Amino acid sequence: MTANVAGYLLQLLAGRWLGVAGYSEFASLLAVQLLCAVPALAMQNVVAREVVRGASHGAVRAMQWRVAGLVAAVGVVLIPVVAALLDVGVWAAAAALGAAPALVILSGEQGILQGSNKFRQLATVLAMAGTARVVPALLALALGGGAAGALWAGAVGIVGAAIVAGRITASATRTAAQVDDLGDELRGKHRDEPRGKDGDELRGKDELARGAISGVVGVLPVLRAVQVQAALMALSSVDLIVVRIVLDEVDASRYSLGTIATKIAFWLPQAVGVVLYPRMAQPSHSARAIRDALSVLSVIGVVAVVGAAVAAPLAPLFAGEDYAPIQGMLWVFALHGAILAVLQGGLLSAIAVERTALAVVTWVGLVVEVSVMLVFARSIESLIGTAVSVAGVTTAVVVVGVLRGARVRAGLAG
Repeated sequence: MTANVAGYLLQLLAGRWLGVAGYSEFASLLAVQLLCAVPALAMQNVVAREVVRGASHGAVRAMQWRVAGLVAAVGVVLIPVVAALLDVGVWAAAAALGAAPALVILSGEQGILQGSNKFRQLATVLAMAGTARVVPALLALALGGGAAGALWAGAVGIVGAAIVAGRITASATRTAAQVDDLGDELRGKHRDEPRGKDGDELRGKDELARGAISGVVGVLPVLRAVQVQAALMALSSVDLIVVRIVLDEVDASRYSLGTIATKIAFWLPQAVGVVLYPRMAQPSHSARAIRDALSVLSVIGVVAVVGAAVAAPLAPLFAGEDYAPIQGMLWVFALHGAILAVLQGGLLSAIAVERTALAVVTWVGLVVEVSVMLVFARSIESLIGTAVSVAGVTTAVVVVGVLRGARVRAGLAG
């Protein structure tokens, strides 16, 4: 929650300080940064799943460094592409892409904590990471650094957060291991182990089994999860890129500020997936955890939409009178985010049970949305209407597929 509040504060103050003439550039670069964070989001989910299944921390850390290297290489190639597409400077494009490798490392540490059920330490890391990203960016904006300066400052903060997260994870998991060893010793577990040749063989087989578990943690599972997260993040962010193509600068900035309501509704229930994801990855609890997650996400979404409608008159007080024309549509932006939150819950469950083929539905939705926006949308109303409609249909199809799969797995388990 701390990280989300900090992110919303950054966007509100950026909207006020940069004005309607400059905010759309910053918002578009943030959307690019969010898309570049896709490997990081996938990394956390895959690491958490593999830790639940018994993978060693050394194996998952080796994987996250390999993925970080790949992300850095791809980012370098994409800098001129982003600069040309968004009509921004190369320095600004590099700023949007620069934090991606550090985000992968940070998310890997978060995945270890999540898979180990260390939710108190995970909450600490999430709050610390959000603050470390936002505070330097706010200082850069206040000092006149512009969009590029703010994003570079945030990237430096993420690097620091990744270093601190590694230390927190190491301390938490080391303490847990020490407690487990002490419990084994007090229970006299080692006295009951077979001795002699048979005991050596059993211990050797156990070590081989642990090694086998560690060895399967490669880059491929991350890539499969990446395409799921990429579909979701693209669907939730592509409108911020298209808006700079089809609208003028003023309306593009107004639309971009309206998406703060989308982001609030989207990220507000993030903890639901974080807490229930380890259960989704366990076959015996998966079906129940998926149903619980989707139900809670739906209820929170309704609350978010109602809250946006009630609070809409306050929007100009925080963002400025230039944004008053969109206050009556804030509940629609919130509805978009609420629908995407349910979609995220469905896709998270697909990653947990390795049914990532469901992401095809989201990719199709993305193509439809971009095509309709580019051809027909020429106003704020038509853009957000298209986004909500496509997200609604996509989410309905994914949720039906997820629930049907959950019922089948529950029947097989029973």
